[in-house]
Amino acid sequence: MNALEAVMAARELLGGVTPLKRDCGRWCGGACCQSDEDGQGGMLLFPEEEKLYRDLPECFRILPDHTVVPQGKLLVCSGTCDRTLRPLSCRIFPLLPTRKGCRLDRRAWAVCPLMAHGKAGLDPAFTAAVAQAGALLYACAEHAAFLDAIHRYNERLKQF
Repeated sequence: MNALEAVMAARELLGGVTPLKRDCGRWCGGACCQSDEDGQGGMLLFPEEEKLYRDLPECFRILPDHTVVPQGKLLVCSGTCDRTLRPLSCRIFPLLPTRKGCRLDRRAWAVCPLMAHGKAGLDPAFTAAVAQAGALLYACAEHAAFLDAIHRYNERLKQF
C-alpha cells in the first residue's frame, strides 16, 4: 500500500468515530478548529494527503509549516467544515498513533479540554480506531517516519 492509499484507508477507519459519543466541539466551542489571533493553527497533513485537496473547498487553506516536520503542510479551516473532508489529523485528535496503539498528543494540551481526562475519558471505539489506523500507517515507511518525527517533537514538548 502506498502512502496515499494508507492515508485514505486510515481516514476511512476513522470516518464514523469521534473522541466522545457526541460532538466534543460543542463542549469546547470547537477550539481545535479555530486559528489563533494571527491566523495560525491548523492540522498537519500526513504524507500525500495534500493530493486529496487538489480542489480545495473554500473553507480550507493549506500553508507550509516546518515546526514539527520538514516540508510540513497545515490545513487551516474557517472553523466549520464537512466532516467527510476533514484531514486525518482532525480525525485522530487528540490522540497520536504509536507503534503499539495510541497515546495523547501533547500538542493538544493547548486547546483540548479532553486531555485532562486522559484516554480513559475518550470513547473506547475511537481509541481503538486510532490504534487500528496507526497500525495501518506504520506499515507504510513514509507514514512511519512522519509519525516518528511527531513523537520526537512531542518528546521535546515535555521540557515545557
